[in-house]
Amino acid sequence: MPSDIILEARGLTRQFSGFYAVKDVNLSVASGAIHALIGPNGAGKTTVFNLLTKFIPPSAGTIIFDGIDITQEKPAATARRGIVRSFQISATFPHLTVLENVRVALQRPAGLATQFWRSESVLNTLDARATELIESFKLEQWIHEQATNLPYGRKRALELATTLALEPRLLLLDEPMAGLGHEDIDHVAELIRAAAKGRTVLMVEHNLSVVSRLCDRITVLARGEILAEGDYATVSQDARVREAYMGKEAA
Repeated sequence: MPSDIILEARGLTRQFSGFYAVKDVNLSVASGAIHALIGPNGAGKTTVFNLLTKFIPPSAGTIIFDGIDITQEKPAATARRGIVRSFQISATFPHLTVLENVRVALQRPAGLATQFWRSESVLNTLDARATELIESFKLEQWIHEQATNLPYGRKRALELATTLALEPRLLLLDEPMAGLGHEDIDHVAELIRAAAKGRTVLMVEHNLSVVSRLCDRITVLARGEILAEGDYATVSQDARVREAYMGKEAA
């Protein structure tokens, strides 16, 4: 696993009316790694994502991206640095086709996102790259199908394709396997592995089988604090982790 740190959180804390959703979290994500953030329900995983992407401000702590303190940045400024996030619920435009969804995402890196007066022929120049992304995610047979008509697993694949169209440096995936059947889980896992080439991935995931296969490093949260960290072999044998997931009898 590469040793250069692209994202670092120091003492990251979020308090809500006296309750600590996240408390004194120190997190280092290596450039080029697939890093998992895991833990039981209510552990604070999504809150950490919300803090890193500025959906909510921290009560205390510092966020460093690529050596720059971005703690006080607005969400849009942080996104422009190349930190791109997906969500648990598929976030595609349901009544646009697969091609149109990917092309919309490509407009931002192409500098066309706000240029609504440009002709259709200008936007058509994005079709080659859009088709390349669609084929890489094995969505070519649905290229002219509206997103609302796709099987659920293919919707998640489309969401990944549109996310990669934004050319992220750091990709944050919030439970990418949520709601998927076994065959779709294997498919999306391979897509994430392919998407990680040349970029860094930080993912929240409950499916430990996927985590064990994909991730270089794992951070375990419990009650808003870091419980353990290391590779899968290390954290899976930690008695505190086993207790957090399965109760005292399994510890």
